[in-house]
Amino acid sequence: MHFLSDELDNYVTRHSQDEPELLVKLNRETHQKILQPRMLSGHFQGRVLSMISKMIHPQHILEVGTYTGYATLCLAEGLADNGTIDTIDVEEELFDFQRKYFDQSAWGDKIIQHLGSGLDIIPRLEKKYDLVFIDADKENYINYFNLIVPMMNKGGIILSDNVLWSGKVLEELNPKDTSTRILLEYNKILKEDPRVETVLLPIRDGLTITRVK
Repeated sequence: MHFLSDELDNYVTRHSQDEPELLVKLNRETHQKILQPRMLSGHFQGRVLSMISKMIHPQHILEVGTYTGYATLCLAEGLADNGTIDTIDVEEELFDFQRKYFDQSAWGDKIIQHLGSGLDIIPRLEKKYDLVFIDADKENYINYFNLIVPMMNKGGIILSDNVLWSGKVLEELNPKDTSTRILLEYNKILKEDPRVETVLLPIRDGLTITRVK
């Protein structure tokens, strides 16, 4: 969901950095061949992720939720020369699709794919991270956050996607809607947890920037 009008959203996109050609191809093939292409970060949010990564110049990045790898490649643009990205996804059928585009990029040898549950994989990762992007199953956002915070370097950044959840965070809660209930709790935790400081941006479906103190 976009919280800006289509006209203003188009203006913002036109006046942001152009989408790299490889990502144009990835965007197009995702829409042609993959279910739920709206899950793609897309041009504008992708440029935001790229800019944040370039500002941080991280050595190690963790991504929870790869989908087709668009955001992965955006985040990779800011990697330090000796940097790595660990990216986790449960969808086995997307693994080769992701790899095809990773290997066409300048960062193919730096991107490490992990297939399975983030709750199982994250505790096995033996790195300290400078930048994390959480964009997976909303029911586990709090669990991911609690696993990840101790693995962050001081001053590290955690980005959380879809935190406005198509505006459902403002609607009366359906008792059966677990995703919205968890996101409401998650947004509250990010605001109140003394280990971090947070700003929530109304970019696309909501993007939170959280800095670990």
